[in-house]
Order: sequence, then structure tokens, then C-alpha cells
Amino acid sequence: MSVVRGKSEEQNYISLHPLEMAAAPEPEMLCIFGTGDLGRSLGLHLLQSGYRVVYGSRRPHSCGPLPQGAQVMTHAEAAQSANLIFICVHREHYEFLTTMENHLQGKVLVDLSNNLKKDIYPEANAVYLQRLVPKAAVVKGLNTLSAWALQNGLLAGKQVYLCGENGEAKQTVAHMATKLGLTVLDKGSLSAARELEDLPLKLFPEWRLPLSIAVGLTAFFFFYLLIRDVIYEYVEKKNERSYRIMVSLANKVFPIVALVMLSLCYLPGAIAAFFQLYRGTKYRRFPNWLDRWMLCRKQMGLVALGYAFLHTIYTFIISIRYAVKHKLVSVMVDEMKNNKTTPLYFNNTEAWTADSFLSLGILGFFLFVLLALTSLPSVGGSLSLREFNFIQSKLGHLTLFICTAHGYLYGWNKFLRSSTYKWYTPPGYMLCLIVPSVVLVLKLLLLLPCVDCTLTRIRQGWERTQPKHMGEIKATNL
Repeated sequence: MSVVRGKSEEQNYISLHPLEMAAAPEPEMLCIFGTGDLGRSLGLHLLQSGYRVVYGSRRPHSCGPLPQGAQVMTHAEAAQSANLIFICVHREHYEFLTTMENHLQGKVLVDLSNNLKKDIYPEANAVYLQRLVPKAAVVKGLNTLSAWALQNGLLAGKQVYLCGENGEAKQTVAHMATKLGLTVLDKGSLSAARELEDLPLKLFPEWRLPLSIAVGLTAFFFFYLLIRDVIYEYVEKKNERSYRIMVSLANKVFPIVALVMLSLCYLPGAIAAFFQLYRGTKYRRFPNWLDRWMLCRKQMGLVALGYAFLHTIYTFIISIRYAVKHKLVSVMVDEMKNNKTTPLYFNNTEAWTADSFLSLGILGFFLFVLLALTSLPSVGGSLSLREFNFIQSKLGHLTLFICTAHGYLYGWNKFLRSSTYKWYTPPGYMLCLIVPSVVLVLKLLLLLPCVDCTLTRIRQGWERTQPKHMGEIKATNL
């Protein structure tokens, strides 16, 4: 029995010696030519992503501080140690690469250079680089990343563009960029390099149309109200009212532009809905002007909120203006001199109107700010699609309705007065109510059950008639 037990124990014996672990693969080595701000920031981010980094420098012993863990060598030595090389130097310094043609043969060169102005060179920087080192595979890309964005780690989900003649080289760069948290879009061959190099030179491309509209509306209503409130008073009544320009006139222009800009955020959606109803399909592209309009609605809303903020601040300072104080003191002094008192009667209608006017203004501004907060990526990303659509669409139209009612209450008893129309011109608040009123009427028509059901079916894929040429169908932005 003891012998059998011993054999059984030997068979059940388990070794407690540590298992031999397979050696972890060594991280890939990447090379960077250039030790400036962009090169140092890119190297730091590559090291944080698990790569090894070697810098190529003209002066490897005196090139300044580099990220901890990176190596520095001459250009030739650094090029031999890596297959992927980032060119972080200006075009004017590319000539040194011609002396390294043998070391760069078969390497992938990523050109990150940009120019200070458009069309200052006859050919794109990447094309010029490929001509200097024809045996290397040049890829234009990552040039839209700044040193500041790399240092602060603001890369998650950011879209970058690549172009090049070698598909394998682009795939290598795209894999590396994806590991950094970037989204890659292939723009084709090096013929697109000029377009990529012009991208960083664009100044607020998405804000250009909203800002242009806002500036145009501001200029129009400023001069329109200047004629009515200042010039008219001086010509017809010989009263000097130029002091109104700084505060009173501005405080009329800001809410007018804010309301018009807010209504312009929702007008293209209504127009797009009627386009779909007329065509009976959602698979036909909107006109280019409508596409561009719809893509900048967020910027229009933020510009409108800025004007609303200015209107709020200017409203708070009205009571401390010299003109207002002087008017109150003058009334009191006049009563004391003449030993009379002005009878003060309480008007219930005026009280209700004033309180309603102020309440709607406060509520509209609150909803305005709420819409702006949900448009921020950090806030909107935490909402579901239904929640985001509810806030931006339902609450957005409610905000427009409240702000429009705020404007109607401002002049509810002045529409039929002949004195309101100076030189036969309507006041500014009447003009600004036209666009939001049209938007609300169009939205009301779209909410009719017969219209809403048809529009819902169209947006779910139903078509009134089948398209003749399926190849011409393009998706819309709605």
C-alpha cells in the first residue's frame, strides 16, 4: 500500500518552478529629423505611446533638451536605425538629404512641413522631397498637428490626412497614427500634398460665414438705428442725441442680431425638410449653399449667444449711465422749483407687460446658455442621440419662441402708433421679428400630423418614386 501511495503521489506531483516567460518584443524604433519644438513634442508623444525614438541632428552633442528616453545621433546614424523617419525641418533645409540618399533608400519619410503663405513655391514640399530622394517613399501627413496639441495630448479622435504614392508606406504611417489616437483619412497620391499643406493656413474656415453674417447685420442695423435715433432727432427736433451711440444704440443692435442669428440656426433645417417633402426622398443632395449653411449652424448659435451676453451686460449698466441719472434729477428739481408733484397711477396692464417681458428675457437667455453648453463636445458626448436631439431641436425652437415673444412684448403697444415710424421707417425690433416669425410658422407647418408623418417616413428611407440613376445618389447632411 505504501508503494502504491508513493507512485500515486509522484504522478500527482506539480512543479512549482516559475514558468519561463517569452521575451517581450522590443518596441519599434522611430527616427525624427529635427530637434525643434515640433520634433521634441512629437518624440515625447511617441515615447508615451510605447515607441523608441532616435533623433537625427547636425549637432548631436549640443542640440538642446530632448525627451527623457530618446537617443540622439547624426542624421546618417539615426537613419540607419529606423525604417520610419519624420522630417520635422523646414523646406529650406532639405538639401542635406541629398547627401544621404544611400541611407534613405527604402525608408518611409513622413513630411510634416508647412509654409508661411500659399503658393510661395512652384511645387508642394512633399513633391520636392520625393524628387530629392527618389529611392525613399515620401508620405505627406500629420502636418495639421501643432507642437502645442502634441505637448498637451489633445489628439484623441483628431483627424489627420495622408497622401503618397506608396500604399504600403501610407499603411505604415496610418497604423502609427492610429496608435497615437488619431483618425486617418487617405487623400490619395502626392498630387494632394499642396491641398494638405494649405490646410493649416486657413483662418477659422467654419466661422467665416457666421462672422460675415453677424458683421453685416451689425453694420446694417447700427446705421439704420443711427439714422432713426440720432440723425432724425437732430434734423427734425434739433436735439443732440449722439451720446446714445455708445450704449443705447449698441444695446438695441445686440439683441436684434442675436435673435436673427438664432433664427438662422433653425431656418436651414426647415428649408431642408421642405426640400425632402418636395422631392419625396432623402437620398438627393441638398444645394451647396444649403449644405454650407447647415454645417455652420453651431457657429451661428455661438455667435448669437455672444451678442446675447453683450445685450445682458449692457442692460445692467443702463441705470448707472449719466444720461439716465441726469434725467431723474432734472425731473425732481423741476418739481421742487414749481412746487408740484406728478401724479403716479398704477397701470396693471403695464405691470403685467413689464414683468412678462423681463421674465421671458431671463428664461430665453437661460435656455440660450443651455443650448450652447450641450453643443460642447465634452457635454454633448455624454448625452444619447435622443437626448441631444431633444435639447438642440425641441428646446432650441422653444428658445426661439420665447425670445421672439420677448421681442413682441417690447413693442406690443407701439405697432400702430404713427410716431413709431420715423421718416416712414419701421423700428429695428420690428425688422428683427420677421425672420424668427417665418421660422416658427414653417416649424408649425412641419408639425402638422399629415406633414410630420410623411416627413418621418421619408427620413426612414421611404421614397415617393424610385430614382432613375442609382449611381448619382448622394447622402445628405441631414
